[in-house]
Amino acid sequence: MQTLIENVNIVNPFEEIKTKQNVLIENDIIKEISSSKMKADNVIDGEDNYLMSGFIDCHTHIFAKGFHKEENMANPLGLHFYNAVPHALQTINAGVTTIRDCGSADLSFKLAQERKLFTAPKIHLSITPLVMTGGHFDLLLPSGWDMEIIYPGFPKGRCDGVEEVLKKTREVKRAGADFIKVMASGGVLTANTSPEFAQFNKKELKTIVNEAKANNMKVSAHCHSLKGMNNCIDAGFSSIEHGTFVDRKTAQKMVEKNVSLVATLLVHQFLAKNGFPAWDSYAAEKTAKLKEIVKVHKENMSLAYEEGVNILMGTDSGVIPHGHNLEELIHLTDIGMSADEAISSGTVKAAEFLGFDNLGLVRKNYVADLILVNSNPLDDVSILSNNDNILKVMQDGLVVK
Repeated sequence: MQTLIENVNIVNPFEEIKTKQNVLIENDIIKEISSSKMKADNVIDGEDNYLMSGFIDCHTHIFAKGFHKEENMANPLGLHFYNAVPHALQTINAGVTTIRDCGSADLSFKLAQERKLFTAPKIHLSITPLVMTGGHFDLLLPSGWDMEIIYPGFPKGRCDGVEEVLKKTREVKRAGADFIKVMASGGVLTANTSPEFAQFNKKELKTIVNEAKANNMKVSAHCHSLKGMNNCIDAGFSSIEHGTFVDRKTAQKMVEKNVSLVATLLVHQFLAKNGFPAWDSYAAEKTAKLKEIVKVHKENMSLAYEEGVNILMGTDSGVIPHGHNLEELIHLTDIGMSADEAISSGTVKAAEFLGFDNLGLVRKNYVADLILVNSNPLDDVSILSNNDNILKVMQDGLVVK
């Protein structure tokens, strides 16, 4: 099958815009790009709009709808799966064609997307994060009720000690994970943990990395804590998620060790502005922890950027409503990134991090995951945050919006 997109201006970060181009797509691959006329059975008039790569959100939770324990307790299991259908459409409509899910989605979503059962971004799975007893997302409450959602094929994440983390890493891989996620510090959403404290010890972290690397898998750390970040960097982790309390020395070590940072600036700003539902029993505790994070997060992300840390676009959608994904680009420019750098962090750099050398650019022989927008995002990256400005979305050469 061939599709021709005529009369578009091609936007690739760090390149001059190519005006009045025609893009020929064959099946799921960009076959040719030219200013000359071409023919195809299926022709789309780009109407002099701007064609660019679809975005990759490197930190989402596509099944989640706020991680409220009350909802987890009240809702039947199937609802968590059905929630993923509108969440996926909201994500596609925001211009995101691939996501890296950092916990909650299982193999069923990936298989459903591949089989085109509903419109959804492609997904890289972590299945469920590894959590130490009493750590972030250990959801066994003081009451004795365990609020962790489990079902066949979806392992519980709780583990302690070298033998248990080794087995749990293998269980998560068996369940279909593409990478391993570890809760390496406290967090905002879990009672009785605090973001500044490290979690898991160095032997446990190294065991996880060794087992993951034996299976050619990367390891990612939810981590606000400075000590936790250093433990993970020393253990050989590939990325730090959030990185709230990073300092200059640690940022330099991240550059030296080639550790990426998924800053997730949007989630903290969004929650600080909108808060938690009044019926959330833990709203006051969460708000207090969030205030401490918001104080320093943006400043420390600027510091990491100045030191040359590889920063990738991620939103933590699922903690906040889905479909706001490209608002993250505004926050990335607020810490000092140019529009080119911000766009690159969610396209070609994100693709490279996931292991693709043919994704994230509008280029010949690249995968045709594309978005058509109504103005030049290099002039004003904020236009991408309005989903109405994203006129079309293509995934594997097929129009999905």
